[in-house]
Amino acid sequence: MIGAAGAVAVGGALTPVVFAATNDDSGSGTTGGTSGTAGTEPQEFPATRSEAATGAAEAGAPFAISYVGVRWSGAPDGAGIKFADGASEPGKWQELSGGCATVEGGGTALVAARDATAYELKLPDGASISGARSLAIDTTGGAGKTFQVPTEPTRVRGVEYLSRPAWGADESKRYKDGKVNSPEVYYPFQTITVHHTDTPNADPDPASTVRGIYEYHAVTLDWGDIGYHFLIDEAGNVYEGRYSGDDLIPAFDQDGNLVTAFHTGGFNSGNLGIALIATLVDQPPTDAAKASLIRLARVIARFKGLDPQAKLTYVNPVNGVTKDVNAISGHRDWLTTDCPGQTMYDLLDEVRAEVAAKR
Repeated sequence: MIGAAGAVAVGGALTPVVFAATNDDSGSGTTGGTSGTAGTEPQEFPATRSEAATGAAEAGAPFAISYVGVRWSGAPDGAGIKFADGASEPGKWQELSGGCATVEGGGTALVAARDATAYELKLPDGASISGARSLAIDTTGGAGKTFQVPTEPTRVRGVEYLSRPAWGADESKRYKDGKVNSPEVYYPFQTITVHHTDTPNADPDPASTVRGIYEYHAVTLDWGDIGYHFLIDEAGNVYEGRYSGDDLIPAFDQDGNLVTAFHTGGFNSGNLGIALIATLVDQPPTDAAKASLIRLARVIARFKGLDPQAKLTYVNPVNGVTKDVNAISGHRDWLTTDCPGQTMYDLLDEVRAEVAAKR
């Protein structure tokens, strides 16, 4: 039907279609989550280590810090961080921007520490010192942890992706006090939202960055998992994000419903989030990253019956809240944020057209 703003209203009426795997994205093929999954083999990844702190006073860690995740109450702007050592201009205050993540009642940031061992926070005027929490995260130096990784590439409709074991997702991070912190819930797919991770460009080890984002989202922000359904690095590699079950179908369940993730607060259910691993404020995405974004979005759109160039009315299936958006939108179309960065946002019309083009 047509909404008041002339947008197509979407919600529970979409016919579930399994996000199935084949060797192409043409629409043919059999049901299943992966192709070529003859078996697995053990691979080691560095175990993610972390050290939590509260307040703004100097804090440290007994390891070289890859990232610091910060969460504070009060004004979302005006916070800062200063590293005592490492390669991130030690001794100089850096402004903490919200990046991609948004929280209610305060601010949050994930900051590259570049092997610092200590840091200090500066909170916005009027912010509660007791409301500041930080987590020093090491994703590269921990002892080896073994994961069972598929021996053959995993694919969804011809799009190759790195499954959670293939980037070293420690599934114990999804648990808190012995229980799954964020149990999976599923709703019909409605729309796609594009993000950037606001992490350093020319990333030499994007898998470790994905592990850092996972720790930040799951632990610092208490979301229980990584907030995106998929991530894409500068080489065009696609990473499986939010855990969606053991059926080998990333992001969806076997009935074609989308697992709720944590990328666009208040508008998550039925909204699929894809994040480019980079900061795209002044620098555009690489050609490889953009191509992977277009191909992945095209596959999702075709199999879920989404017109990539449509304007639609998103309907939150949990509370009925609506939002008029493009079928493929940027994070800033939903909330007050710079995400997905100006250069990426400026490319979204091109992305929509390319997703809609016949191949």
